[in-house]
Amino acid sequence: MMNSRERGRRAGKPDTRDQILDVARRRFLHGGYQAVTLRAVAAEAGVDVALISYYFGSKKGLFGAALALAVNPAETLARTAEGDPATFPQRALRDLLALWEDPESGAPLRALIVGAVHDQAIAALVKEMLEQEMIDKIAARIGGRDSRKRAGAFCAHITGLVVTRYILRLEPFASMTADEIVQIYSPPLRLALGRPLTPPHR
Repeated sequence: MMNSRERGRRAGKPDTRDQILDVARRRFLHGGYQAVTLRAVAAEAGVDVALISYYFGSKKGLFGAALALAVNPAETLARTAEGDPATFPQRALRDLLALWEDPESGAPLRALIVGAVHDQAIAALVKEMLEQEMIDKIAARIGGRDSRKRAGAFCAHITGLVVTRYILRLEPFASMTADEIVQIYSPPLRLALGRPLTPPHR
């Protein structure tokens, strides 16, 4: 019996994955995040769109792989948001801290942030992805007045934390434990959101 890697066109050639990534990387950098579709990447790479889903799962997954990210923070935050709304800020902090402190995922993320500082195309791409995959989706979950501003404030706190701790390595912040970071940052994150992730029942 064939397994999932042996059915139809999904197996691909040995270099098919790299070919898809080359096309995706160029399209993301030149066209922006929103303009890129899995079907367009598949057409240019000469593969079935199902093969891209098989390799990368989603557009967020393809984006992360194209920019050599072991894990995309937007995907991590999306999974975190599915849990208990009351503890979302604490869980988001812990999950993102773990992501940035893991050598396999943290090094490419740091390289991406540094690259965005020096390359406007990368900076614009990261900005667009964060707005669509983090700010817009958190805003949709919290609802209410100024939801996008509040979601933006939440992400701004997270971004400030990342730059201060992992790029500038400002002390004593860079040496604090995860528990200390969560204790300090959870209150302003809750304040930024202003209400639970899931809108209350009417």
